[in-house]
Amino acid sequence: MTRTTIFPGRPWAAAATGLALCACLAGCTTVRNARDRIVKPQAHCQDVTVQIYFEPGSAEVTREGRAVLRAAAGQAKGCKVEAVSVLGLADAAGAPDANLELSKKRGDAVTAALGATGLPTANLEITAVGQAGSVTRRGEAPLRRRADVTLKLSSPGR
Repeated sequence: MTRTTIFPGRPWAAAATGLALCACLAGCTTVRNARDRIVKPQAHCQDVTVQIYFEPGSAEVTREGRAVLRAAAGQAKGCKVEAVSVLGLADAAGAPDANLELSKKRGDAVTAALGATGLPTANLEITAVGQAGSVTRRGEAPLRRRADVTLKLSSPGR
């Protein structure tokens, strides 16, 4: 068996190093506690906005979209839901009337998926704008196949 000595001729050095390490770690704990007293954690019940994206021409909420809505509902747990707003959007591909109808269907589909998460939807506002605003001056079509969902939250005691 081979024995390696880290501090040859200084058996006390290992103990001193261990004590110094403990002192440093204890100092970190003290600094962290002081930081926690100064830096307040972010309030839990802050408004949440998420975007749910759709396939072209579709108003079906995807598996990923449902996961995003579940996560938003999770953030709202323990909070009072003051209001829910859903804004349905569409890109500029196709006829304007069809895009307006599609954005309405997207808003309705997201609202139904929100209800499935257990979120209260008493103060619900659904708006559909179709393709309005989807084309910029340069003719670019920004990604607009989506619904924007905003949860207005407050602390339960308010």
